[in-house]
Amino acid sequence: MTFHSQLRLLVGLAVLLSKTTFLIAASPLEDILRQPILDANTTQAETIRLVASNVPPMPECTTREEWEAHAEKIRSDVLNKIMLRGVPDSWVEGPVNVEMLDSIPSGSGYRMQKLRYEAVPGFWVPAILYLPEKLEGKVPVFMNVNGHDGKGKQANYKQIRCINQAKRGIIALNVEWIRMGQPHVPENGHGRLNQLDLCGISGLAPFYFSMKRGLDVLLSLEHADPERVGVAGLSGGGWQTIVISSLDTRVTLANPVAGYSSLSTRLQTFADLGDSEQTPCDFALYADYKQLTGLLAPRPALLTYNAQDNCCFVSATALPPLLEAAQPIYRLYGAPDHLTTHVNADPGTHNFLQENREALYRLIGRSFFPDDDSFSDQEIPCGDEIKTPDELLVPLPENTATLNSLAIDAVKSLPVASDPPADADSHSTWQAERLDVLRELVRYREYDFESLSTDPIEQDGTRVVRWKLQCDDTWTVPVVELTRGESTETVILISADGRASLADAVEQELSSGKRVLVPDLWYCGESHPRDRDYLFALILQTVGERPVGVQASQLAAIARWSRDQFGGATVSVNAHGPAMTQPALIAAAFEPTAIESTHLHDGQESLKQTIIEDISFEKATNQFTFGLLRDFDIPQIEALAPIGSITMH
Repeated sequence: MTFHSQLRLLVGLAVLLSKTTFLIAASPLEDILRQPILDANTTQAETIRLVASNVPPMPECTTREEWEAHAEKIRSDVLNKIMLRGVPDSWVEGPVNVEMLDSIPSGSGYRMQKLRYEAVPGFWVPAILYLPEKLEGKVPVFMNVNGHDGKGKQANYKQIRCINQAKRGIIALNVEWIRMGQPHVPENGHGRLNQLDLCGISGLAPFYFSMKRGLDVLLSLEHADPERVGVAGLSGGGWQTIVISSLDTRVTLANPVAGYSSLSTRLQTFADLGDSEQTPCDFALYADYKQLTGLLAPRPALLTYNAQDNCCFVSATALPPLLEAAQPIYRLYGAPDHLTTHVNADPGTHNFLQENREALYRLIGRSFFPDDDSFSDQEIPCGDEIKTPDELLVPLPENTATLNSLAIDAVKSLPVASDPPADADSHSTWQAERLDVLRELVRYREYDFESLSTDPIEQDGTRVVRWKLQCDDTWTVPVVELTRGESTETVILISADGRASLADAVEQELSSGKRVLVPDLWYCGESHPRDRDYLFALILQTVGERPVGVQASQLAAIARWSRDQFGGATVSVNAHGPAMTQPALIAAAFEPTAIESTHLHDGQESLKQTIIEDISFEKATNQFTFGLLRDFDIPQIEALAPIGSITMH
């Protein structure tokens, strides 16, 4: 046996011994706590059922006028209540700040120029402008957006599209996207937009303004034809295309490519769920992507999907519901042929390659050059004109803002609420008013409950009962009850890491003679979704719920149930870890009768921590309640609980 073989054997034995030691070291309580109570995927299925019942249907319209009334409201609601919610005036007002920079040597028939523009103050977007060599009169303009491709504007398939548009007499803008290409820094991760949400500023706003300002740039050009304005993009670029094209009627032609599906489809095809911007907070209170597709009418639109998409948005599942929703709207306008589709089979994967690009060129020819018999939809070869990342590099100002830095700036003046008054009468009024504000922010619910238990078992002197607590026919919360002898006090232990992580804490409480209840709240332990986990937190938010509110409401229901079940025994809550601080404090504020005291172990000191430490949504799904930090920080929430009932450990 060689030395390396012996070394591998020794390493393998060491790993095996460490695993064996771990198994031996696992306490009996840990084994008890780890045993499942719920059927597999119970919480995931309940989340899907709740969301599905709240996805808005397409409005039934028999006339164009009926639809246009709905369309005006949908567009206004999505713009003002989602995209621009809480946005500072300075982000909205004034003309776009654009700076034209150096030109780039290009191929024949067009020229290239670097530029940058501010999406919001300090947040610069690099872009490349492709200008036809001969510009006379008004010509079409086209904004080309990109998706989740780290190459960004340098992606070959995107450059080829822009070059082909310019060679056909179209002014093309190749814009960068947040976190892709040049802005590819962690602080621009799409889960960081939720940091702005926490501050009460729409995290979608920088995404929206990066698109809107791109159109502003194009339409400010001398030769831009406002009647011929196109947008196209792949994947996240497809999402950008449907969003800006549906909300901004300056767009007259749209080609989203493998970029979106309805929320109903996403509940069945988890790969479609998307990032924070694609499943935004409260979006489904006002619209679904089916409605956005209808908002394109009667403008020419090409919905492109791929037959064997290896990412998301497979044509067979994504496309039919969108067509079913939008085709009747186009018929109301007498323009059914303006809504077209293309399904790519070769290669059929997630792409905007030649076949898909030529489908776009055909639509451009029909819509922008209907009288030009010489217009061809065949792609013009330009492979030797592709530029390198260095050639396309657009210099940006120092300290260009990121999603995280925008949130850091916003957090400096938060929360805006005043401290509680000193006198008792005023404090009581203040507390009632602030509880109403908190209730709305976290969507707190006072669940009715029913319980179902297993037969008690005895193990090593510990009596164990497993409970299923049904909350409002919405959630089933698993709870383990443990006792040793008679107990006059009940303590509820919670952890984001699940019941099994609390074995030592359970032993400590049992040893002091208490009844111990150990639930797994929503998204914790056994109640954690099994597929695409954090995306279920996104879809919960998009129908108006809040993860922290669900958890707090469940915890409060458990406390009320415990009080009733165990003869009015006092209830305390021990919350372990920073992720459980908010649900514990919120439950304590709303249930001062059921919860006598709350103890925070390794608790969260401030809501601002997630922003200062640059934590992304997927790492802390219950920490980004929209607007919570605008009105409350941890001390302000704590002040709503009975005085002296909260302790930190």
